[in-house]
Amino acid sequence: MPKFIPVLFAAAMISPLMAETAAEKSQAFYQAGLAAEKAGDPAAARKAYQEALTANPNNANARYQLGQINIHGEAIAAKGRENRIGAVMLPSYQLDGASVQEAFELLGPSIAKESKNQITPNFIIQDPAGKLADKKLSFQLKNIPAKGVIDYILTQANAKARYEEHAVVIVPR
Repeated sequence: MPKFIPVLFAAAMISPLMAETAAEKSQAFYQAGLAAEKAGDPAAARKAYQEALTANPNNANARYQLGQINIHGEAIAAKGRENRIGAVMLPSYQLDGASVQEAFELLGPSIAKESKNQITPNFIIQDPAGKLADKKLSFQLKNIPAKGVIDYILTQANAKARYEEHAVVIVPR
């Protein structure tokens, strides 16, 4: 019987260490999920939160965030697309009496060129009532992120954008 005491003692000492390692692993996966969510990648975030729960089923934060991904996954992905397109820096962008359609037709190739074809946005204008057709834009911008140009065009045209999976859809307000 005395031979079992060291084994039980060793098991008692290792068990909290393993639990701490599982908690740390769970927390690391949780942090990776938050980073993926911030980057606009709900699939990677979902996987990280599931791994966090596998490592520690009692991780309430990971469980909550996983539920939020299930509810808001498309909005997170759209925000990620908006951030990726918007982060491209444009050395200059100028228009002189261009329509909203022309503004976005010129912007797409500019973003593709500056991103070295890593990002090639597809802008679609949905304007069945023709509210945007008569808007003429004139401006000159230098060293500005694409998000600034998009926002400037949208403000001038009184329009808004939806960042869908395969296109940026422009609609009147």
